[in-house]
Amino acid sequence: MSRSLPLLSHTDPQAVFAWYRGRPVRVAEFLSDIARVARAMPDGAHVLNVCQDRYHVAVGFAAAIVRDKINHLPSTRNADTVRHLRESAPELFCLVDGPTDLDLPQMRYPESGEAPATESGAIPEIDADRVVARVYTSGSTGAPLPHDKTWGSLVACIRAGRDRLGLPPQTSLVGTVPAQHMYGFESTLLMAFHGDLALSAAHPFYPADIVEELARVPAPRLLVSTPVHLRALLATDLDIPPLSLVLCATAPLPVELARAVEARTRAPLVEIYGSTETGQIATRRTACTDAFTLFDGLSLVPESEGVAMTSGGHLRVPTPIHDIIEPLGGGDFRLHGRSADMVNIAGKRSSIAYLNHQLCTIPGVLDGAFFAPDDAPGETVNRLMAFAVAPGVTPEALRRALRERIDPAFLPRPLVLLGELPRNATGKLPRSALAALAAAQCRPAPVDHDGC
Repeated sequence: MSRSLPLLSHTDPQAVFAWYRGRPVRVAEFLSDIARVARAMPDGAHVLNVCQDRYHVAVGFAAAIVRDKINHLPSTRNADTVRHLRESAPELFCLVDGPTDLDLPQMRYPESGEAPATESGAIPEIDADRVVARVYTSGSTGAPLPHDKTWGSLVACIRAGRDRLGLPPQTSLVGTVPAQHMYGFESTLLMAFHGDLALSAAHPFYPADIVEELARVPAPRLLVSTPVHLRALLATDLDIPPLSLVLCATAPLPVELARAVEARTRAPLVEIYGSTETGQIATRRTACTDAFTLFDGLSLVPESEGVAMTSGGHLRVPTPIHDIIEPLGGGDFRLHGRSADMVNIAGKRSSIAYLNHQLCTIPGVLDGAFFAPDDAPGETVNRLMAFAVAPGVTPEALRRALRERIDPAFLPRPLVLLGELPRNATGKLPRSALAALAAAQCRPAPVDHDGC
């Protein structure tokens, strides 16, 4: 017989579920909003939730579950992705709370008063085996690759993460990452559902907005962010409100940045490791150790066809880890970069992640990334390109610094200075964005000896 799990872990209907437009939203009100939005949803079984307000995302996500619908969480929302989604789910509609140009039927988020509220305070029970979310990674051909998530697996994952972090109940949670992407989905949205944390509805991006939102919510506070956002925050002289914890993911976190964040915030910084396929599975305190520790109940299993695997806990079957890891015993491992991240030049091997780290540790470099333009990562390439954000630093100074850090075979040609890199909302640099930068550099134009 299938078991069920509650939609929320809260037991007190007067507990704060979220901070919304400057006021607390109690659990009872949240449940009422869920019922109201659920009643307004059309009959289609598939939902693309593109709301901007994090509270609206939470309500829409829960309402879809209550109506027995599947929430789709693609990594991007470009026209090609939407076309693939429509092919797999023709009745897909999107829930919006603002303008959108997506070519899909739309349902506008109903503001309070547009539908009658419910007086029921009962927390719905959800079949643990029900698929409630379909998350996507991008395949090598560009087609989105779906991974179905059951309610039971999501809840088990979040409970394991909550236990690892050890935050007190009703900790205010401020996130700089979107709730519809895997990291933000787990560490903001679901952490509020089953971590007994109070979710900030805001989605601050710039340092001043982050500080303002942190000051708006009560202590204790958790900041869920990325290396890009944290680096920008440290570059200011803003007074950061006291934090209990900083959570970080989506890109490699240099130890120097982790230590600087801890020194500035006087709070521990914990880095999350995971993937779309596995969900979050491990953490480390990067300022103190380079080893990740798996969540309780998870273990590493022997490699299959050269790919590391993990099993147990919230994972129903052994699941690949598409990274190069070094098992250390006892559930600990070191991360050496993605398997698809390796490059081979003149018989010498390195990883893009390692090269990026060396570039970003050069004094004056605010952001940077290498790119292999000729072949797919993992294959032999002729040369690398690099892009850097380094105000006041000349390309010649960067090249000299790189020569001291990396093998000459991996020195980039060209090394391009930019005002900013085209990172997405989660702080990641899509390969397609780097490819566009590379193509722009290689268009016919006068170049010096260091050009394409």
